[in-house]
Amino acid sequence: MNAFSRTREPQGPGDIAALAKGGRTNFFGFLLRLAARLPFLFIAGRIYGAAVLGRFAYATIIVEFAGQLATLGLKRGLAQQLATTRRPHVHVVWDGLLVGWIVSALAAAILMIWPVLLFPNSELNGFDWLLPLTIFGWAGSDIALAGLAYRGDIAATVRARSLIEPWVISIAAAALSFYSLRDGLILSYALSAIAALIASIVPLMRNYGPPRGWAPQPRRLLKIMRRNLPLAGADAIEWGSRRLDIAILGLFFSPAIVGIYYVAQQVASLPQKLKTSFDPILGPVITRELADDNRAAVAKQVRQVGFWIIAAQVGIALALGIPGEAVMGLVGPKFVGGSGALGVLLAAEAIAATAVVSEAALIYIAAKRNLMISIAMIVAQTLLSVVLIWLIRTLHPVANWRDDPIAAAGPAIALLLGLGVASLAKAGLLRRLLGGRVSGWRWALIPAAAAGTAVGVAALLLPEWLELLLGVPAILGAYGVVIWYRGFGQEDRMLFSLKAKPAAAA
Repeated sequence: MNAFSRTREPQGPGDIAALAKGGRTNFFGFLLRLAARLPFLFIAGRIYGAAVLGRFAYATIIVEFAGQLATLGLKRGLAQQLATTRRPHVHVVWDGLLVGWIVSALAAAILMIWPVLLFPNSELNGFDWLLPLTIFGWAGSDIALAGLAYRGDIAATVRARSLIEPWVISIAAAALSFYSLRDGLILSYALSAIAALIASIVPLMRNYGPPRGWAPQPRRLLKIMRRNLPLAGADAIEWGSRRLDIAILGLFFSPAIVGIYYVAQQVASLPQKLKTSFDPILGPVITRELADDNRAAVAKQVRQVGFWIIAAQVGIALALGIPGEAVMGLVGPKFVGGSGALGVLLAAEAIAATAVVSEAALIYIAAKRNLMISIAMIVAQTLLSVVLIWLIRTLHPVANWRDDPIAAAGPAIALLLGLGVASLAKAGLLRRLLGGRVSGWRWALIPAAAAGTAVGVAALLLPEWLELLLGVPAILGAYGVVIWYRGFGQEDRMLFSLKAKPAAAA
């Protein structure tokens, strides 16, 4: 028999119910994160200013990239290890934590020895040296939450990443602004990393218990590292593709431009959390079906989650993108110039949904080919970003090219194009491997988007405060009504049913 049988029918209504439950929890987490992230951006933009925020943004991008590498792909790979081992699960989880912290120590040491990697355009000062230490918090938190998600505890992720972490950084940034406008953002970021780690380890200990009888085994740890390298590379590249634009901007533009773009990126990345937050619940479901050689069920699950994510992201993109100037204006008048970048980034996130959901299965059945596609995408994105910056500067010359907000849109356009091509490539590869359709696209998305757009254009006639207060919910309402009646079937409505009774497999 083939590794993944083509003849079995999907047997996963219970799995769809589990995905729906995780989706409800994650959507609630998205709303919490939105409510907490916007105050931070408001505080950072209004109190600290675009230049300080831009310096902070570039440094934290490098730190978070190091933290992503330090997890060695265990955010998604841990589910596979737990599903295929006979060892006590608590031992496997603590193996993962130890591996993550070993790599964190190496990454932190490198950044401390060469701080120019964090601050290429400014001197190291104040509490800047604290930043590399936060890598331990981010890596440990990600691995602990992956272990909890394997046992269905998605609420822990919502508490740690959508409630505790963003509210700690928002409150701390406001309070510490009275202490130092130079160090306030750095210190608040460090406090949020500590809070996220505590909020992840405490429920882990409660769920798995203490690691009795566990002892580090160097040979096993090295095996984990080697096995997870393709997955770690894919994770790092997928994450890096969303932060590469900030890194390029930091090299070509002033900190103020980076700060404005960073706000646009942070708003646009909020719906991106909907995709990544499905990974912990989708991973265990996929690994179980693959262990049963049921590739038809995997295709169905990818298709189902893909539609949920695309539907949510299109609605959010319309609601935040159409009144983009008003949204960016909340942070400060200087940030309104980033509304164009915000629209492009929101469109890029919606386009990327298919690639990310396809990758959730590819990492288990074609890890190396998935990695090759990701590498090709990020190389093309890098080259295209530089070309577009040069081209826009040539066609639209300005006196001070480091403060040109129009040329700064080049990396956003490159990201949009790169993610579009990657979505087509990864969905096509997965379709061939599973022998079934995996795209979550449905034609009902078009009339739903048209309805939301019509309401949004009308909302632009209102004053800015009404544009946000009434326009945003009206756009979501118009879009939601059409997608509910034209696009949602019985299984889709399980996403909003607290009882979530499984429907018959289609």
